[in-house]
Amino acid sequence: MEYDLNLDKAVQIIKKEKAKVVCIQLPDGLKPMATEIASYLEKNTMAKIVIWLNSNWGACDVPLGLETVNVDLLINFGHNSFGFKNKISKKGYIEIDK
Repeated sequence: MEYDLNLDKAVQIIKKEKAKVVCIQLPDGLKPMATEIASYLEKNTMAKIVIWLNSNWGACDVPLGLETVNVDLLINFGHNSFGFKNKISKKGYIEIDK
């Protein structure tokens, strides 16, 4: 099954936020594509992409400690924001279409 990952939307968010270090968070089913997604984003932006491979239980499961490794933008694929607060103030949520 193919998915539209809306990678162009992710590129727009990265550019709009002028992010230099971006963490992408993916559901388990997309993790095998993580390096391909990261390569696309790096090629189309000037950002360094960090891949979060730990658990991801939804938009409320924001990785802790990203600010300690200078991540200035988190992009969560497959979920919407529920308004939870954390120390990473810049977040983007990318819906995935079938």
